[in-house]
Amino acid sequence: MNRLVLSATLVERAALRYTPAGLPALDLSLKHESEVTEDGQPRQVSMEMKAVAIGAVTRPLLAQALGTAGHYAGFVTSTRNRRGLLFHITSVEPVA
Repeated sequence: MNRLVLSATLVERAALRYTPAGLPALDLSLKHESEVTEDGQPRQVSMEMKAVAIGAVTRPLLAQALGTAGHYAGFVTSTRNRRGLLFHITSVEPVA
C-alpha cells in the first residue's frame, strides 16, 4: 500500500496551472517538524517535501494561507527525472 498522511505547514504554493487533460494542478512545498521515538530514543524530525495537488483538492489548498498547518493525505511517486519523491495530495484537512 502506498499511503502517506502528514501533519505539516504549507510553506510554498506556485500559481494554479492546468494539466494537459485540463485538470487544475498546484505545486506545493510542505514543512514537517516533530519529535519521534526511534529505538527508545527521542529524535527531532524536520523536513520539507515537494507536493502536488490535482483536481478538486486544489480548491481548499488555494484558500489555505501560507504558514498554516494541515493534515495532508495521499501517495508518493518518483519525480519526473526519477531523482526524488513527490507527494500527491488527495485530501487536506486544515488544523484549527
